[in-house]
Amino acid sequence: MSTETDLAKEACEACRAGAPKVSALDIPKLMTQVPEWEVVNHEGTLMLEREYEFPDFAGALAFTNRVGQLAESLQHHPDILTAWGRVKLVWYTHKIGGLHRNDFRCAAKSDQLYT
Repeated sequence: MSTETDLAKEACEACRAGAPKVSALDIPKLMTQVPEWEVVNHEGTLMLEREYEFPDFAGALAFTNRVGQLAESLQHHPDILTAWGRVKLVWYTHKIGGLHRNDFRCAAKSDQLYT
């Protein structure tokens, strides 16, 4: 896949313990499709993180609810911090302790919800 739109259109797959993590070689390729995101290392676990800005709390909360609906529909749930004028999302796969392709798919889908 070569564009953010393509990644956002990919279906998420059920992830099981022991599923393969995204390789170090694939991360830079996938990051070109979600350029506003950062890969962060939190206590040895790689995660995708992005903060979105809004003009007020109501906008941030509405976005949080849209992401929540997406997460429920995919059965893949981010960490979400909602505050006045901002929402911070963190996607990673708990079952494998790191990044799966689903996390990049969900990051792209989250970006679509924001635009």
